[in-house]
Amino acid sequence: MHEYSIVQAILHRVQETARQRGATSVSSVTVRIGEAAGVEVDLLRTAWDIFRAAGGLGEPELRVLGMSVAWECATCGDPIAAGGPLRCPLCGYTARLVSGDEILLERVELELPEPGPGPVAERASPYLRGEHV
Repeated sequence: MHEYSIVQAILHRVQETARQRGATSVSSVTVRIGEAAGVEVDLLRTAWDIFRAAGGLGEPELRVLGMSVAWECATCGDPIAAGGPLRCPLCGYTARLVSGDEILLERVELELPEPGPGPVAERASPYLRGEHV
């Protein structure tokens, strides 16, 4: 069950981000998982529920978004429809997977402390976008 190690890697990255940004907790984490990533989403959610409490991040919600596979000809680059033969209809060469096998840490929503009295400093966005796990 590699879903456990995937969750541990996600939580490690989220903890790192929360620490760097001075967050008090994490409210949600969004990951995008490709159809061909070989991840069982139900097992990923189970692993999330087991490990998130031990991470010291509060009880962040896990949001999982899907990503379709996309194929193209390895030679001419022509798109090839998913679900059909993985050969180019134009030149006959084999297809290559161009997307859909990714596991992407797309968004982390952090709770940041309220700024104290005095000059307001510019603060970094409480969101992390687009990190491969």
